[in-house]
Amino acid sequence: MSEFGEGAIDSHCHLDFKHFDKDREAVLSRAREAGVVMMINSGVDLATNRKSLELAKKHDFMRATLGLSPNFLEGLSNQYLQSQLDFIKENAGQAVGIGEAGLDHYRCKDEVARNRQVAVFQKVIDLAKSLDLPLVIHSRDAEQQALEMVKDLDKVVFHCYGGTMDTMKQAVDRGFYISLATVVCRSGPHQVLARNVPLDHLLVETDSPFLAPKRGRNEPMNVLESVRLIAKIKGLSPSEVASATTRNLKKIYSIP
Repeated sequence: MSEFGEGAIDSHCHLDFKHFDKDREAVLSRAREAGVVMMINSGVDLATNRKSLELAKKHDFMRATLGLSPNFLEGLSNQYLQSQLDFIKENAGQAVGIGEAGLDHYRCKDEVARNRQVAVFQKVIDLAKSLDLPLVIHSRDAEQQALEMVKDLDKVVFHCYGGTMDTMKQAVDRGFYISLATVVCRSGPHQVLARNVPLDHLLVETDSPFLAPKRGRNEPMNVLESVRLIAKIKGLSPSEVASATTRNLKKIYSIP
């Protein structure tokens, strides 16, 4: 058995993005051979939601979440936004969760645009609640506001979490999950979070093609580097972290 036991899961990636058009299948093969047993591909708009479903249908080790990222709202009409929400609702039966969706105050400084993010996020929250599916949150420089907006939900994942310790603890107290990306391998603040997130509320992800451990394009096999480092930080074995995060993911997404 490998140092990762029965393997780890990349809880959030974007393998449908153009960054992988030349070698997507090779990337998947590398991940599988290294010990990544499942990948969750998350949509951010209509096109990527469609592609995420296609990937999940093609590969039995992949699952899809259907989202509407705050970073893809600019210039979109309300009518088109509604069509994206309708697509998510109509295809939710093929997905394990809703998202990513949320707030991004890092990229968006305009108050009107931020207010629109809030309005759209609320629609996605309502949709996740009505479908009884987990919600995957994208929140950057807006973690506390996002947390307040989802306080009535039961199943929430804070994807690529980079907020404060206090907000993290509030989220965990509500039973939510904290997903740490591979940026933990080169970020002191994320390593402090890794030390403090309870193991039974932790997920690991790459957010491929972004946030690579050593810059450049990220890919799912690199989630194992996070598992190895988090294990060292927590004084555990990589197999213990891989097993716990796999168990957590299957629980939040109701995967057998």
